[in-house]
Amino acid sequence: MTVAEYMAACLYDPEDGYYATRPSIGGANADFLTAPEASQMYGELIGLWCAHEWDALGKPAFNLIELGPGRGVLMQDMLRATQRVEGFQDSSNVVLVEVSAPLRDEQAERVPQAEWALRLDDAPPGASLIIGNEFLDCLPIRQFVRGEDGWHEKLVGMDEVDQLTFGLSAALPAPDSDDEPGTVREVAPALESLIYELERRLHEAPGRALLIDYGYVTPEGADTLQALKRHTKVDPIETPGEADLTAHVDFARVAHLAEQAGLDVHGPITQGLFLRGLGIELRFKALAEANPPHAERLAREMHRLTSPDQMGALFKVICLSSPNLPPPAGF
Repeated sequence: MTVAEYMAACLYDPEDGYYATRPSIGGANADFLTAPEASQMYGELIGLWCAHEWDALGKPAFNLIELGPGRGVLMQDMLRATQRVEGFQDSSNVVLVEVSAPLRDEQAERVPQAEWALRLDDAPPGASLIIGNEFLDCLPIRQFVRGEDGWHEKLVGMDEVDQLTFGLSAALPAPDSDDEPGTVREVAPALESLIYELERRLHEAPGRALLIDYGYVTPEGADTLQALKRHTKVDPIETPGEADLTAHVDFARVAHLAEQAGLDVHGPITQGLFLRGLGIELRFKALAEANPPHAERLAREMHRLTSPDQMGALFKVICLSSPNLPPPAGF
């Protein structure tokens, strides 16, 4: 099977897949830690960004949509931060796009007013603000490896002792390339479907999609498939369904597909630059002054979110918008 088929089975199998059996994704006791779980400041700033963009849309009734909301912590923090924004929550219809039943149960505890959709195209029509935090990295990828005799697709199969192993297809017909042998190129087939749905939604009604993830703008030709289990990288085929499988996001391709779809594209920029543009230093100062015993912890959280040697540089932020809207905050 292809790497994409393997990833899809490991992550999304309804009985044994990772998301079907792991209700604690993204937390301190889970296999990995997401930015919303790392600090309340993250979700608060994203919430206030949404309030600013809702104002830019003309304060309509709108869908506040989150793709792959994990345990619901990000949306919970977003809604808490926007409680005092007059009219924002009364105008919003919160929609969580989630395939995992255990995660939907946990999200309901934190965001009881939400409704759920299995896919973005199941969400109600109308003006929308769409947030995808560490969503794109979970889209299954196909991998192609440059050999001496051309390009081969990386596959997953069984070895002579019935253990899972990686292998390569026969050489594929492909245009000539200057890539050196050993170069790996990765393609997420589902990305085009997602951009198509964003194109349809953002052309039918005004809105924006804010996508935040770890990835690259210029491909380095390396294998970025990784598996995380208990905050440690493990072999992606060692324990199928028991580890989180992800791959770095090709933000140049995201931007290219969105531009072809007639959407306005802002970014990608680094997460550190984005959060500083939204005023994370001011938010840290306010929280630290109000809670002096927690100042040191808050400083560590801000460092984790913004420092180049933490999440600040590897994570990128891109905003896709309906045409003819003013530039979004933070870009």
